[in-house]
Amino acid sequence: MIARVTDGLPVAEGLDDSRDVPDADFYKQQVKALFKNLSRGQNEPSRMSIETGPYIFHHIIEGRVCYLTMCDRAYPKKLAFQYLEDLKNEFERVYGNQIETAARPYAFIKFDTFIQKTKKLYQDTRTQRNIAKLNDELYEVHQIMTRNVQEVLGVGEKLDQVSQMSSRLTSESRIYAEKAKDLNRQALIKKWAPVAVVLGVVFLLFWVRKKFW
Repeated sequence: MIARVTDGLPVAEGLDDSRDVPDADFYKQQVKALFKNLSRGQNEPSRMSIETGPYIFHHIIEGRVCYLTMCDRAYPKKLAFQYLEDLKNEFERVYGNQIETAARPYAFIKFDTFIQKTKKLYQDTRTQRNIAKLNDELYEVHQIMTRNVQEVLGVGEKLDQVSQMSSRLTSESRIYAEKAKDLNRQALIKKWAPVAVVLGVVFLLFWVRKKFW
């Protein structure tokens, strides 16, 4: 799946990818949740692997677009990321200047043709082409982080809770500040009111005396 990072909008997808995957809808929901997390501004690494059940998500984020694929855990990580690089390069070439203006989900669904064609090239890891890619020392994936899907999605939930708590505390602090001002005002009135009354009486007596004597 390919999605715009700014709002999590899916813009392209491999249409037949879920036919042989049990609970495919469950994993698609996880992917959408991951995209939603990215749209909230989480600073995920530009390349990351995320374990989920017997599978693993690999993703690349570049140019505010996320390219994600799901593989069996046994599938070579190096090939998975080279597959995503191929998708990224072609997608940027064809749709690079249209990504920001896409207004509906799967606006570039025709890209599925390239996804299917490229996927076939990577499916058999024993072909000479793929063996050569696995042996390419210039393309390394050892530094790419691997995390668990619950951990990644849990981080987003915790951040949401912190954000909500922060907003609530800010609102409450404003209310308390207003109450504190009122209490201070009342305390000042109680403190200086008798003095004001005495001064008023003295001034009145002075005025009456001056007026009539």
